[in-house]
Amino acid sequence: MSRNGSGYGGRAVTALAGAGGSFLARKVIGFAWTKVTGRKPPDKPEDTEVSLGEAMIWAVVAASAVAAARVLATRLVASQARRNQASQ
Repeated sequence: MSRNGSGYGGRAVTALAGAGGSFLARKVIGFAWTKVTGRKPPDKPEDTEVSLGEAMIWAVVAASAVAAARVLATRLVASQARRNQASQ
């Protein structure tokens, strides 16, 4: 494993953290969307019952939240790995 923790194990943990953060963010933002709008979030792009504007707003909000959660989770795991490596 290299000095910055980028070995296979570190990459796997980082990927899992990113996926977990993304999953959690999607659930939280979906719950918040339902509370604010009173409707389920749009889940099918071809659904004609949802306006284009609403679908676009959902896409931007969901993508931003998922990307931010992924970055935060990945950085948190990387920070913890660096601390653990420094203490050894």
